[in-house]
Amino acid sequence: MSIRTDRVARMIQREVADLLQQDFGEATQSLTTVTGARITPDLGTAYIDVSVFGTTEEQRQAGFARLAAQTVEIRTALAARIRHQVRRIPELKFFLDEGPQRAEQMEDVF
Repeated sequence: MSIRTDRVARMIQREVADLLQQDFGEATQSLTTVTGARITPDLGTAYIDVSVFGTTEEQRQAGFARLAAQTVEIRTALAARIRHQVRRIPELKFFLDEGPQRAEQMEDVF
């Protein structure tokens, strides 16, 4: 990745995390953390890794489904925040990061 794509990915990660905490926190009804962001070289698509915390797998999947349903609203809010830094607002694609749950399972095994 180039320096430009790294910077844009970090900016998008920071802004989406802030949006989820401030504006969309009640809508997802679960604790959602942005764990990473990658962007294509043409800056057209941003892949955002999120971790949704819940006590059961069904709660995590439901929280992620609510987040995925709000992708258009999140992209619109993101556009209002970063419209002066980028020419084109990237399309957002969310992916569920299962890392914390896997770590917890490994802790239980040991």
